[in-house]
Amino acid sequence: MNAAPALLGYAAAVGWVAPYVMRRSSWPHRSPALAVTVWGAFAASFSLCVALAALHLATPRAHLHGILYSCRVALGLGPPGTEAVEGLGIAASAVVVAAHVVSFAFHALRARGARNGHRRILDKVGRPSARLRATVIDHGVPAAYCLPGRRPRIVLSTGAVELLSRAELGAVVEHERAHIAYRHHLVLVAAQAFATVFRGVPLARHLREQIPLLLEMAADDRALRSYPHGVLATAMFEMASGGEAPRGTLSAGGPTALVRLRRILGPARCAHPALRGVMGATAVMTPLLPLLLACPPGLG
Repeated sequence: MNAAPALLGYAAAVGWVAPYVMRRSSWPHRSPALAVTVWGAFAASFSLCVALAALHLATPRAHLHGILYSCRVALGLGPPGTEAVEGLGIAASAVVVAAHVVSFAFHALRARGARNGHRRILDKVGRPSARLRATVIDHGVPAAYCLPGRRPRIVLSTGAVELLSRAELGAVVEHERAHIAYRHHLVLVAAQAFATVFRGVPLARHLREQIPLLLEMAADDRALRSYPHGVLATAMFEMASGGEAPRGTLSAGGPTALVRLRRILGPARCAHPALRGVMGATAVMTPLLPLLLACPPGLG
């Protein structure tokens, strides 16, 4: 039995059904960091399914151990006359992998170029503040964002410094430090790369929409470890009119602020431990299932 139909069926479930279920669930907003992991597991599983399905479609005579079969043929150890067909399957799988690598590199380099350009401007117009642990720029609109990467920097506008209290500024800075500490910019790049490769697939579209919001919520949770809910909520409300952050940066305000405000000011609820355990297991098992479908144990 060839594994291609099973792999394609599983890819359809992950690419079309899973995002619908995730979007209708309430637990991701209660455990945003775990939700990011689950979304990432779905993306990895879908990509692996597509790559393995391409390999198996070019191996119609292979059984469910088609990965090993294809590798043997590619090394010249398989039946005569199958090298060209197997080579096509391996090439198709390699294209899927290469597309991800190229897309990730493209988005990463573009974001890095934007950050470097903005960093050069900050070197000229910004002034470092040891008390605030940030760079302050003269701008009347309240704004706060970070430039992640090898030389991370947190940026505050004078409008934010003058408008917010000391505690509110501390909460905002802690939010931005979470983005830097957890390398959220790389997660965003990975989501953008996946959405570029599989444009039109519901999983890709919803992944690109949900990941930025969930990362902001995760950073909020980090700030709430040190500051009361009311302090962070007030700061976010004051900066909700700050608009979009510069390209390549991560902002405490912006268009997601109102959704996050309702979450912070609502009843403090975390996903049930049993549900977190199930979703954690899902995040681990989902990328492994394509390999089990392609080469299940116990079959010869």
